[in-house]
Amino acid sequence: MKAVRRVVALASILSALAAILTLAFATFLFAPARKPDNPDQHRGKVVDALTMKPIEGAFVTLGGTVVRTNNDGTFQIQGSGDLLRVRAYGYWRAEAAASTHACDASIVLKPFMPKALYLSFYGIGDKRLRESALGLIRDTELNALVIDVKGDRGMVAFKSTTPLASEVGAQKIITINDIGALVRDLHAKGIYLIARIVVFKDDRLATKKPELAVRTRGGAIWKDREGLAWTSPFLQSVWDYNIDIAVEAARAGFDEIQFDYLRFPDTPGGLAYTMSNTQSNRVMAITGFLVRARTRLIPSNVFLAADIFGYVAWNADDTRIGQRIEYLASVLDYVSPMLYPSGYQFGIPGYPNPVQHPREVVGLTLEKARKRTGKPALRFRPWLQAFRDYAFGGVPYQGREIRMQIDAAEDFGSDGWMLWNPKNIYDRNGLKPK
Repeated sequence: MKAVRRVVALASILSALAAILTLAFATFLFAPARKPDNPDQHRGKVVDALTMKPIEGAFVTLGGTVVRTNNDGTFQIQGSGDLLRVRAYGYWRAEAAASTHACDASIVLKPFMPKALYLSFYGIGDKRLRESALGLIRDTELNALVIDVKGDRGMVAFKSTTPLASEVGAQKIITINDIGALVRDLHAKGIYLIARIVVFKDDRLATKKPELAVRTRGGAIWKDREGLAWTSPFLQSVWDYNIDIAVEAARAGFDEIQFDYLRFPDTPGGLAYTMSNTQSNRVMAITGFLVRARTRLIPSNVFLAADIFGYVAWNADDTRIGQRIEYLASVLDYVSPMLYPSGYQFGIPGYPNPVQHPREVVGLTLEKARKRTGKPALRFRPWLQAFRDYAFGGVPYQGREIRMQIDAAEDFGSDGWMLWNPKNIYDRNGLKPK
């Protein structure tokens, strides 16, 4: 009985710790700029390029220091470095020479709403698929790409300086020969770039470093339905490996880091971890990873996003995978729920066959997420279905269904949207011409 009480007490402590950790980080990072005592600090104002009105809450970074602008768009900051880096929700990032901001000069941000296609680990390296995607961006409303820099099988697409990537065989195939040149070329075309990093589903790392793997209760390395091993979300060495890759992508110039498979395996049980597999522990691990990543990424002034299950917006618990939307939204810039109607195999209230109601599935889930988190619509950017249904009879998702999802996201007011097709095959049906 005493042992049971100790476990319950530990769970309560960890739950409280997770809440405190999230709140403390949010308070530190999202607090408005305070007027400093040192008059030599850099100061200025951040304004909208179209209206020249001040932008409240913009992030201003100098080295490892970050502040947010006041309600009149002004900021003061002291730190090391030659560049002030600035970003705000719904805008392109910008930079300004720190030397010009010893007075109240303005930094101008251009409004921008990403509308993206996904290119996989192999898709970005395939000339036909890459050129097809770029052609759609040239001719339609699309203006952004989500690119795998660490894919579903643990392979890292570019030449990484992270030693562990080579050690575990994640560099055996390189599909981005020069990541810096790729970023510069795509930016020159006006394309917003999102680096997708698959985190805990990592067959390479789990197989080569079995001490990091999720295991069955019998001690064997556990594998999912695809026969792939996962790493434990409780292990900080796993955290640091993925964050190291994220830092490299941010330094290469990606506008946003997007973590995927940021969760525990969605299996009923029978798995062994270094900590008890409780809800409070799971939530602490997933949220803790994001806090650590965000802190490491501060100097790069990059947006931070993560993909979550669509049902996470509806479920009051962590969906048994460590994803609590309230916690995630407190750390992320953008929450990216995967709103594929085919993924709602149990339906949603009022819609037992969700593939027949793409607009309602997208719109209602986003509204649920906004209500649960208290965050504005601009803090969400959903994944939308651009592939044939696999769960409700094989309905082809083409122009009409794609447009209905897009309209729902835009009516909600999300900061854009992203189209997912695992084969990287897209056409212009459902997309507005440029």
